[in-house]
Amino acid sequence: MAGKKTGRFVQVGKAGGPLELVTREVDEPQAAWARVKVQACGVCHSDSVTKEGLFPGIAYPKVPGHEVVGVVDALGAGVTEWKAGQRVGLGWYGGHCGKCEPCRRGDLVACQRLKIPGITYDGGYADYVFVPEAALAAVPEELASAEAGPLLCAGITTFNSLRNSGARPPDVVAVLGMGGLGHLGVQYAAKMGYTTVAIARGADKAKFAHELGAAHYIDSTAEDISAALQKLGGAKTILATVTDANAMSAALGGLGHQGKFVVLGAPAGPVNVNVLPMLMARQSIQGWPSGTAIDSEDTLKFSAATGVRPLIEKYPLEKAAEAYDRMMSGKARFRVVIEM
Repeated sequence: MAGKKTGRFVQVGKAGGPLELVTREVDEPQAAWARVKVQACGVCHSDSVTKEGLFPGIAYPKVPGHEVVGVVDALGAGVTEWKAGQRVGLGWYGGHCGKCEPCRRGDLVACQRLKIPGITYDGGYADYVFVPEAALAAVPEELASAEAGPLLCAGITTFNSLRNSGARPPDVVAVLGMGGLGHLGVQYAAKMGYTTVAIARGADKAKFAHELGAAHYIDSTAEDISAALQKLGGAKTILATVTDANAMSAALGGLGHQGKFVVLGAPAGPVNVNVLPMLMARQSIQGWPSGTAIDSEDTLKFSAATGVRPLIEKYPLEKAAEAYDRMMSGKARFRVVIEM
């Protein structure tokens, strides 16, 4: 009788522990779940939640990774919408409870018991990942697996927040920061038809901003961000992709009438808000948490159709620890991806 299938898994043994490559036996999927043979997995800053134990209740050992692309390898009982061999993706949304108030109101990604790959259950730093059927997204053939991975987190977060921000083309949309999130946000905003403004540090980034599709570039080291945006009539949406509270504070004054400041990055300190202009112009600040599996599909389809792609650096699974360190260094240009 043939032995059980085995696979490689990069796991964290305890909070703050190292990433270690191990070989495990691979089980069959439980009912309503699928087993996916991983082709690529993006390395996201949120993986530090697992690596450093930043969320309570994480059970170790745990395999990080929530930007997963692969092929359905086996199906559990009751799975009806997917078939073996189908190419699929998995993002931050990894399933919902269906019982809490956000779920009952249809806001599944805000589920109070949200399942998160790499945190709630083992993620994609591995040859195989087990996924609830509801969390799977179809991946267009036009997208390479390594390119599609980051679109399932950085991509969906910027794309989905923009399309739900209330801005309508050709409104002014500003993207604060041009890193892992921001370089995608600029592309999406431009492809959606907004008057796109990229904001970053240094005059040397202007050329790159325009190559991504930005109509305007603001160097935050040389200009007052708020004043520069007001010269353009004020922003309908400012997409804050940075984690610097001071940078966010400096940009808030650039909102126009009924403008919305959409927070995607999580700063360590408080953001200073001048409330009076917000009152007078009906402005608002909103947080945005990625999206569900169907939002991932929309993101991937739009990216495939319009040519939006992440800039990536690739590493093999054996060098997952090096890939993680590269991402955490802040020097990657711009997303790190593990390929199997």
